[in-house]
Amino acid sequence: MAEYVHYFNLTLGIFAIVLQFLCVFSLVLLFLVSDKNKFKNEFFSFVLKHFLFIGFIISFFSTALSLFYSEILGYAACFLCWLQRIFLFPQVVLFGMAYLKEDKKVAHYAFPLLFSGFLISLYHNFIYYFNKSLAPCDASGVSCIQRFVNEIGGYISIPMFSLTMFLALITLLSVVRFYKKDRV
Repeated sequence: MAEYVHYFNLTLGIFAIVLQFLCVFSLVLLFLVSDKNKFKNEFFSFVLKHFLFIGFIISFFSTALSLFYSEILGYAACFLCWLQRIFLFPQVVLFGMAYLKEDKKVAHYAFPLLFSGFLISLYHNFIYYFNKSLAPCDASGVSCIQRFVNEIGGYISIPMFSLTMFLALITLLSVVRFYKKDRV
């Protein structure tokens, strides 16, 4: 079983790195590339057309994987993980309802939750990778720096999965907010 979990984590790690690359690529394209660039306009037209579905898929699989790790594999969630879950789990409902109703205003009410979760995730990654002495210890005994997942040279971890998900959804909503197709 441990070998399967290793390959599962490795596969998810590769997906996380690809998603991180897409986030950086999208942000560079959004803010640094000319609005007259044909590829930029085609890429963002696709994103704008499908952003509700993309947001739903990212939030759904992030929630499902979070529950898989805690409920199936038995990896207990730490205090900071629970705080991040508070901001992650509603995203499935928000993006799911927005997708069904074709409500593109989801960005207005999803963004504050995503940004809050992103800040907690950023802090979690900071203490996980750089400053373990700041880790909050709670009565449950679950450490915020315990390494359940440690792939690709230690870069891929559960806190990194969370940070990637929040970054991906914030990037998606940033494209919706800042890309103006009519400026072309």
